[in-house]
Amino acid sequence: MTKITTYKEDLIESLKDPKEAAEYLNAAIEDGDREVFLLALRNVAQAHGGMSAIAQKTHLKRESLYRMLSKKGNPELNSIFNVLHAVGLKLSVEPEG
Repeated sequence: MTKITTYKEDLIESLKDPKEAAEYLNAAIEDGDREVFLLALRNVAQAHGGMSAIAQKTHLKRESLYRMLSKKGNPELNSIFNVLHAVGLKLSVEPEG
């Protein structure tokens, strides 16, 4: 019997792949909505062990991560860099066009 999975489970599983995670985050950035990006980054964090694992890697408190990656979150750029680094990604800037 085949196990039926939810969209969220499939998404989290696919985000374990660094290329998939990078494309997912880039699509969120292109959307232009801060909330969309923060939710996407939260999903990537979940795919890489969850908030507890990311908290240990970034030396941030788990509660702070939840707050930072919420819809109302307002993370510092350094915190975003730390989370990206913890999941094996980096931020880069490209020219438009």
